Amino acid sequence: MSPGAVAPVIAGPAQGAYVAMGQASPASAPALAAAASNAAPRAVAPGIAGPRQAAYTGVQTSSAPGAVASNIAGQGAYAARGPTGVQARSAYLLDARTGRTLWSRRPNDRRAIGSITKVMTAVVVLRSARPDRTITIRPRHVSYAARRNGSTAGLRPGDRLTTRELLHALLLPSGCDAAAALADTYGPGPRRFVRKMNATARALGLTRTRYDDVAGLPPSPGHSTARDQARLGRYALRFRAFRETVRRGQHVLPATRRHQRYVWTSTNALLSGYPGIMGIKTGHTSAAGYSMLFAARRKGRTLVGVVLDSSRTEYRARFTDAAKVLNWGFR
Repeated sequence: MSPGAVAPVIAGPAQGAYVAMGQASPASAPALAAAASNAAPRAVAPGIAGPRQAAYTGVQTSSAPGAVASNIAGQGAYAARGPTGVQARSAYLLDARTGRTLWSRRPNDRRAIGSITKVMTAVVVLRSARPDRTITIRPRHVSYAARRNGSTAGLRPGDRLTTRELLHALLLPSGCDAAAALADTYGPGPRRFVRKMNATARALGLTRTRYDDVAGLPPSPGHSTARDQARLGRYALRFRAFRETVRRGQHVLPATRRHQRYVWTSTNALLSGYPGIMGIKTGHTSAAGYSMLFAARRKGRTLVGVVLDSSRTEYRARFTDAAKVLNWGFR
């Protein structure tokens, strides 16, 4: 498949197959927009065994980092029309099997989304990538993140990493340097890569989304909506490599002759124990506020949601919002 091609996907739960990294499912070619709206992700095992299975239902607002608040689900009845106490300016929750909207708040308002942009970065790569292709880190990849004051994966010029490894660097510590390296390779170059991001958005029916930067950084970060990003998250979960990456709390890459040792830790605090959490991606810039695209699975149901601009000052607010939205959805 050519790098710019839009791969066919499978629509509908009966067909069931996922798109593996760099491979489209062997189906007829229905419209991607229909796939984003109607395709059902296969069951994914909830959570990760071990400490993350502790009952995480919210994030405390004290100054102690990593501490978990006590059971949001026990804080009173939920309003029938939606979750209470959600601070996000825009939000959306859908059922991943049917695509049905469960709840929304200002779902079509265009907003900056910060590093949630990297979900589309990953999708564009996954649709055309060879997972074991080796990419050399260049000084320009590192300087791109440094100039924009973006988050990094600590990549070092001269290191040679595979596409699969760089997807971990992109999605766990939210590495803007990794985004630059992937865009350079699969655009090729950032401008061509952004064009592919927008072409994929149009093919998926994300009509109120525009990408202007491979990592969502200012001064031209682009914009999207809660509805569009929830639909994109649902589509991204069709890729096994994406699912397996975003559910990790940490990824350790031992040193080899090709590269130094890396330890990449996820920015997603819900991975520390929210029941059934599948991950996806946090985002933050001064324009976007603290935001998050997320998914969880319980008792055979997978929900995908997003909260945009939960706070401009409190990074934990997005996790608290996400937990409240999910608790209401699984009630």
